[in-house]
Order: sequence, then C-alpha cells, then structure tokens
Amino acid sequence: MSAATPSDPGAPFGRVLTAMATAFAPDGSVDLDGTAAIARHLVAHGHDGVVVSGTTGESPTTSVAEDGEILRAVRDAVGDDAVVVAGVGTNSTAHSVELAEQAAKLGADGLLLVAPYYSKPGQAGVLQHFRAVVGATDVPVMLYDVPGRTATQIGLETYEAAITLDPVVAVKDAVGDFARGVRLRELGYAVYSGDDEANLGWLAHGAAGFVSVVGHVAGDRLRQMVDAWHAGDTAGALAAYTATMPAVDAVMGAANYGATTAKAGLELLGVLDNRRVRGPLVELDDDEVAALRAGLVAAGLL
Repeated sequence: MSAATPSDPGAPFGRVLTAMATAFAPDGSVDLDGTAAIARHLVAHGHDGVVVSGTTGESPTTSVAEDGEILRAVRDAVGDDAVVVAGVGTNSTAHSVELAEQAAKLGADGLLLVAPYYSKPGQAGVLQHFRAVVGATDVPVMLYDVPGRTATQIGLETYEAAITLDPVVAVKDAVGDFARGVRLRELGYAVYSGDDEANLGWLAHGAAGFVSVVGHVAGDRLRQMVDAWHAGDTAGALAAYTATMPAVDAVMGAANYGATTAKAGLELLGVLDNRRVRGPLVELDDDEVAALRAGLVAAGLL
C-alpha cells in the first residue's frame, strides 16, 4: 500500500478506493475467482482499498450468504495489501445489521452504510437506522449520501448526531455540495468523493480521497492525481484529471453506468472474459462497448 493507510487519520480508509464490481458465472451465480481477480487488479493499479457489495457490486441482487462469500474471497485475494470495506446498507435495518455483523466476523476493515433507500424515512428514521447498524459492531463506518439513488439526503443534523457514534469516521459524498462537504469536515468526517466527475473539486475542498467507479479502468491515473495534489503539484493533479475525463464520460455517461460499464471496461482490459450482470441490469451491447472503448483510448488507458 501507499503511505496513505488506515493509520492516517485524515484518510482512515486510504485515498484511492473503488466500489468494485462483482463477477458472475454463466449460470448467474457469483464468480468468486473472477471477483477476486478484479480486487487484485485494483490493488495492482494504485488502490489503497476496495469496497465490496456496493451499488456497483449489484448488492440489491445478492443474498446475505453471497455477500459473505464475496467478502471472504476478496479479503483472501488482497490479504493485508489493501483495505476492504463491505457495503452493508439496505432499506431494512434488520437486514443491514445482519450484514454488518457478518462483515465484522469475516474481517472487513470498514463498513459502507448508505442512507436507507426507497422507503424515504425522515431524518429521525435515518438516524435510528444508522445507530442500529453502527452499534452492531465496532468496525469503522463510512456513511454514504447519494440522494439520486436513495431519494433521501442525509441532513446536517443527522450528521452531527452520527459523528458522535465512535465507529463513524467518514462519508462518501455523492451530493456534490462542496460547501456542505467543508462543514462535514469541520464536524469531524473524512470526506470521500462519490462522484468521479467531482474528484478534483473534492480534493480542493479537503477530501481524503475517492470511492470511484472509473477506478476499475483508471486506478493508476487516480493515484497520480491524488499524489500530485498532496505533493502540492496542483498543475499535475489537473493534468491527470483532464486526461481521465474521456474515460469518466464513457464510464459514467451511459444510461446504465456503473456495474455495466465497469464490467465492460474490465473485459476490454482483459481482467474479465465477460461483462455479465444480473437483472434488472443488462450488459452493454456492441455499440455501447465500442463507445466505451473509444473513451478509454482517448484517455490513454487502452
């Protein structure tokens, strides 16, 4: 790992992480060997850590047992070379508690806890959910605020209460409000960018690093950007960001961005030999793959 390790209080999970895809076999089961290969690829290309069973890992389609198998396979694959954060957020508090307890037993270094989605609870409900899940283990927690998917934004008053819970140390922010992010830092949160388009802007506002999707195909470039920034080389950071933009557009601009484009990118890089996803997602068609390839070529990644 780089110098940015969990011992760095400013970056408790490292600086470059990707919410990694989950590989699937032809029969639709989890391909544990393929999933482990993704994790090893990320660690070999600039990553301090990986996040399993997040949205990009298609966690709404995986069972508790499968989430445990995925975490175990990735933990074994990367050993002590990377932080492994387990996504445990669902729209059921009891389900999330079960996932958190399982992740703790299997050696997760951190938990990613998204605001409960679909049900649209009020802030009192969000906080109650967080307290129950966080209190189930002593594993460090990164909250995840992505109202575009959850339909609920975490309120500042909820953040103020949640940071008093000892395991809560960070937030993955996909709201894109930089000024609010500064306030979250003042509350004591390490802030991680949850939107690849905003990565450089978040660094300028004091973010610890990224939880990326584009990192599947651009990990070394993300490493270059964050290292340049922290070395005081803002021009170098901007150059790395600018060079990566065609890939960001290609990976995050498609209608089904996320798992679908990440897996197609991994196929183009030869990490996977397929781009299978679980319904309701559908894999990219040949024209979409060609557009993705063009973006990666333009970014100098293929």
